[in-house]
Amino acid sequence: MAKQYETVIGLEVHVELATKTKIFCGCSTEFGGAPNTHTCPVCTGMPGSLPVLNKQVVEYAIAVGLATNCTITQYCKFDRKNYFYPDNPQNYQISQLYLPICRNGGVEIDTPAGKKIIGIHEIHMEEDAGKLVHDEWEDCSLVDFNRSGVPLIEIVSEPDMRSAEEVIAYLDKLRLIIQYLGASDCKLNEGSMRADVNLSVREVGATEFGTRTEMKNLNSFKAIARAIEGERARQIELLEEGKQVVQETRRWDDNKEYSYAMRSKEDAQDYRYFPDPDLVPIVISDEWIERIRKAQPELRTEKLERYKKEFDIPDYDAEILTSSKVLADLFEATTELCHKPKKVSNWLMVETLRLVKENDMEVEDIDFSPENLAKLIELAESGAINSSVAKEVFEKIFKEDIDPDKYVEEKGLKSVNDEGALRATIEKVIADNPQSVEDYHNGKEKAIGFLVGQTMKAMQGKANPGMVNKILKELL
Repeated sequence: MAKQYETVIGLEVHVELATKTKIFCGCSTEFGGAPNTHTCPVCTGMPGSLPVLNKQVVEYAIAVGLATNCTITQYCKFDRKNYFYPDNPQNYQISQLYLPICRNGGVEIDTPAGKKIIGIHEIHMEEDAGKLVHDEWEDCSLVDFNRSGVPLIEIVSEPDMRSAEEVIAYLDKLRLIIQYLGASDCKLNEGSMRADVNLSVREVGATEFGTRTEMKNLNSFKAIARAIEGERARQIELLEEGKQVVQETRRWDDNKEYSYAMRSKEDAQDYRYFPDPDLVPIVISDEWIERIRKAQPELRTEKLERYKKEFDIPDYDAEILTSSKVLADLFEATTELCHKPKKVSNWLMVETLRLVKENDMEVEDIDFSPENLAKLIELAESGAINSSVAKEVFEKIFKEDIDPDKYVEEKGLKSVNDEGALRATIEKVIADNPQSVEDYHNGKEKAIGFLVGQTMKAMQGKANPGMVNKILKELL
């Protein structure tokens, strides 16, 4: 009988925090920017420069710790992790090994077998490294220190996950918590959320863990799922052939769907950690923790429950709307203005998500205002514009955030609700289409659709369809 294997997975998730400035200096953390323009003596590691801790980094780390049920380490400090690498300007990284800011937490995920808690071993604060840019033409590598010193938290899970599905559910949960807190935008494509996957396999029933490998370079949920499947298969194949799995760091190539070894895994002693002599310990008072706890926003789970009670929208809509902070904020702000939750939900769920998909965007990139969506809903509901005009106007709002009232006025898109004008047009349509009139009288209900269409065409799409139907039936 073939052996059955179980996959054991733990994650190290790095999240770039949404501070305006870096962790130990006043340089901008903005993504992009010409190489080496967001830099100063501190974040380029110049001799004699001294780091000063950004308080907001500590606040965000505490907020994430509280939201993930961690214990906050009230006396914590920074350590130096020493290693030589071209993108690491001081030849050490300031991180936390001995006293990380958060410990022993966990988040709940939904799995096919029910709810499951994924433990969080610790969350620590650290600085990001620079970025190496490999120039194929000149056959050299250049270094950009813009990212050097950008504040990170590293969230280290327990090895509690057993499948790619559980890993994605856990990452999704973390991403939503952190986005709702406003601590990071968690865009995997821009590197503001990165996950390293530690994976081992063992025979089902075994109590000892197998030898693990760590995979880097994973910048989308799909790549993470593929890398887990690929690495699991590679390790099982080695064991089946009676070979050893080597503990090492591997790099996942998503195009080739294959991982290759980068370096053998160092242990902590190789990094010669010691407390950073330039930074004083951080003492976190009970009052400070309480203040942050009180300021925590409503997270997704609570929001979902509230939507189901407060707004008359289907559970499915509530699930989708709360799955992105941008959508949830837009939904609440628009509903506040027009008091029509079901209509707002429909516009967001159908038209907005369709346009996001068609334009190959992320939901986070939506930037039209709730005011303009609310105005559009009022126009459509009052019958001032018909549904096809409303869709056309919405596309303009989505792309350029135009004021629908002005746009409808300037382009003359208002529905013609003047019964006299409509009646005259409809009488002409009836006179021009005797065959359809006869079909209708012979019981062909569909014929009226053709006549409505002809009327709309004659009115350049600006007639009120309800009124057209009513007058048509009356005249026929």
